Amino acid sequence: MRLVLVRHGESVWNKENKFTGWTDVELSEKGIEEAKKAGLVLKEKGYHFVIAFTSVLKRAEDTLKYIMESIPYDLKVVKDYRLNERHYGALQGLNKDEMKKKYGEEQVKIWRRSFDVRPPALSTDDERYPGNDEKYANIPKEKLPTGESLKDTLFRVREFYDENIKGKKEYLNEDILIVAHGNSLRALIKDLENISDEDIVNLEIPTGKPIVYEIDEMYNVISKEVL
Repeated sequence: MRLVLVRHGESVWNKENKFTGWTDVELSEKGIEEAKKAGLVLKEKGYHFVIAFTSVLKRAEDTLKYIMESIPYDLKVVKDYRLNERHYGALQGLNKDEMKKKYGEEQVKIWRRSFDVRPPALSTDDERYPGNDEKYANIPKEKLPTGESLKDTLFRVREFYDENIKGKKEYLNEDILIVAHGNSLRALIKDLENISDEDIVNLEIPTGKPIVYEIDEMYNVISKEVL
């Protein structure tokens, strides 16, 4: 199996240096171009996907849409909230540089990059809480976060991967595409590559760059390539 991971193109809040999380923002113009370029690269390399997975956030959905414009065949698409970005709790919508001035650069780095530290939590009556969004009306409230660490994100991403990809024999010799977010992909890559809790702090996922894993029948990684 060739598993292709693509982080969505630059969003308008990436551009404005804001904590985004589950806030449903648009791609920037640069992000649209990154998504289109990813599609062209995948077409040129001859990938033929049987299924694509994405989150329920439009910056990922739109990135997939632009990628699919370059692929000359119909493709089954599955959207799953468990591929959403890490929920940044009360930090969502705030400028990262301003938070560094207020709390210090080290604290902001811990919030952004650590494995098991959660950001300040939202209250459930905050409009940013997913339980107040109709999009998540069918998700049990206990599964909707008020703020997540990467460890929390890993739990739901692993659940998604185990249910939808791992153990699915029909995908063993196929190309599979996942278009998601920086932290949901960091979580998945942590599992795929057995990256330690300490080393995951240093992993950066570029926007719009396909990352290709060749995976054997035991779901071990054979090779990795960034296109």
